Amino acid sequence: MKTKPLWVGAVVLALVGGIGAALLMWRPAIAPADAQSPFDSSQVHRGARVAEAGDCAVCHTRPGGQYLAGGLALVTPFGTLYSTNITPDIETGIGQWSLPAFQRAMREGVSRDGHLLYPAFPYAYYRRMTDEDIADVYAYLMSGPAVHAPAVQNRMNFPMNIRPLVSFWNLLFLHQQPLTPVAQQSATWNRGRYLVEGPGHCGGCHSPLNPLGAEKSNQHLAGGHVDGWEAPSLLGMASRTFPWSSAQLARYLRAEVVEGHGTAAGPMRPVSLSLTNMPASDADAIAEYLLSLKAPAPSPVAPSIKPPSEVIGQTPGPLLFQSACAGCHGPAAPMRQIDGRPALDRTSALHATSARNFLKTVLEGVPATPGRPGPSMPPFAASLDNHQLAALAGFLREQAKPGQPWADLSSTIDELRQEAQ
Repeated sequence: MKTKPLWVGAVVLALVGGIGAALLMWRPAIAPADAQSPFDSSQVHRGARVAEAGDCAVCHTRPGGQYLAGGLALVTPFGTLYSTNITPDIETGIGQWSLPAFQRAMREGVSRDGHLLYPAFPYAYYRRMTDEDIADVYAYLMSGPAVHAPAVQNRMNFPMNIRPLVSFWNLLFLHQQPLTPVAQQSATWNRGRYLVEGPGHCGGCHSPLNPLGAEKSNQHLAGGHVDGWEAPSLLGMASRTFPWSSAQLARYLRAEVVEGHGTAAGPMRPVSLSLTNMPASDADAIAEYLLSLKAPAPSPVAPSIKPPSEVIGQTPGPLLFQSACAGCHGPAAPMRQIDGRPALDRTSALHATSARNFLKTVLEGVPATPGRPGPSMPPFAASLDNHQLAALAGFLREQAKPGQPWADLSSTIDELRQEAQ
């Protein structure tokens, strides 16, 4: 009996593999939706709440652009993406999307026409949402004003500019299922868990990512990076040196100034402003859930290294604090009483392992939000040079964490200055 040549088997395997890959990468289009009947006002109202929980406007509204019309640049390690128009415009938005098409996008990351969406759209988290919430947010989006806003061309690096390759990312990482309540926990805790792990997709920023842009296994909510900022760990918040209380965390989540912890800044600022449009009970629920999360076992701490004297510069930190900061943050500052400005020695940024968030806040400030009350802080990028910035940071870090200076202070200042160019 003759045996077939080895190349025949290789050809068969290649064909089977090619067919399998093609099936994996291909998704059928879903027919355009018929004209929509008006949605029930109560469903639209519920959908508005879901849209706020999911931060839809944070990503799908560019600065100066129209609401939910897309165009916001999302810089990733794989290139730059631009958010899409999710208004009900027929030509450039989702006006032709049926509810099944919208559900598929939310759960599987597939557009109505069948092309794969990049995981910067957090469908890995949205797939944990209930059918009812997805239907409600669909009703809300389809009931809004249509805006004609063509998509901006993405600038992705090779090979991620080959969009069908996203199918392999899905094969590796898209395994989450809708959340079910934990019977042993309260309704408030379960609501908080749902908001954090589902629509809120907190792990997208607050978890470290692997080289493929997915969460590192077993490090969920252990801290990450986004837009040049450090997203701090959300674990063990109730057991830190300066622990958070439920009331403090709920107020922080709603963009308020919290004594001993400060206020949300950077990428967290628009998220916290979105939460102000939701019921206060939702912030309370998120706080209850997050404060129940335990910290991992501490790692050995490396000996602290005192920074070289030239890093501190010639202008002493205390003098810089008095001239630039004490008017709002000093012990006798009227703003401490009027506006709740915090003392700085307990703020999260000064207790972080890296100087990045503190330096970013000083350099960029906290801009005021038009039409909303709340704190603001001017930027100091132009008024403080590198030596002064290092001196101020070194002084305040010593007040907050005596004997534990930031080892990355000078290098982080250089990096941030270069990033701003």
